[in-house]
Amino acid sequence: MSRIAERFSALRTTGRPGLVTYVTAGDPDAARSAMILQALDRAGADILEVGIPFSDPLADGPVIQRASQRALAAGTTLASTLALVGNVRRVIQAPIVLFTYANPVLRYGVEAFVRRAAEVGADGALVLDLPIEEAGGLRERLASAGLDLIFLLSPTTTTERIRKAASLGSGFLYGISRLGVTGARDRLAVGAQELVARIRAITALPVAVGFGISRPEHVAEVGRWADAAVVGSALVNMIERDADSPDLTKNLEGYVQWLKGASAT
Repeated sequence: MSRIAERFSALRTTGRPGLVTYVTAGDPDAARSAMILQALDRAGADILEVGIPFSDPLADGPVIQRASQRALAAGTTLASTLALVGNVRRVIQAPIVLFTYANPVLRYGVEAFVRRAAEVGADGALVLDLPIEEAGGLRERLASAGLDLIFLLSPTTTTERIRKAASLGSGFLYGISRLGVTGARDRLAVGAQELVARIRAITALPVAVGFGISRPEHVAEVGRWADAAVVGSALVNMIERDADSPDLTKNLEGYVQWLKGASAT
């Protein structure tokens, strides 16, 4: 059983919703990025999504686009992101998912990417713009290395494609709560619960829901019908705001604890 599967199994035993956090690797720089990942883990994030910066992040809103720009300007690459994961893996308990677009992986080399991801202790990968129909080869390589391949599903995803994603995917499925780009919102999209119901009718894989989640009540609401909530833009916005503050990691820890309903310390 993978670390991701173990984490969701533990969550189901406790009956509490999981929290998946997203940050962009190398934002604002490599040293602080490592500190941020450790802070999120200390605060109780159940899964860490580590974004590989990309020059054309078409599915991301302005907050994460700026994070990619900052990380690229700081010299972050796919190779350095993998090195970052390797550096923090020994002190982080949470599973780590590499969140990327296809182009960096293809340029790096699919086999080299999978081999190196396994070496550094990553637990899975989500390749945002990889069509399900073209994912078989990557899925086989990841599975042989003991890594999960996670698929993104939207409210417009057909039942046939949900079934295909469920058959190829492992670890969990990532349901986006609405169409459009990433970004924090005041309320959840109306179609999120219906999407999760459609997924659950097909597979027992855990379902995490993201895009727009930024408050404890969002996490609690998602937890009533999904396995986990994903928070990204709100965290990345805090990193942008507090990048030069000595309280950066403290503020991030407090925010994650607040999202989980715990008192910040």
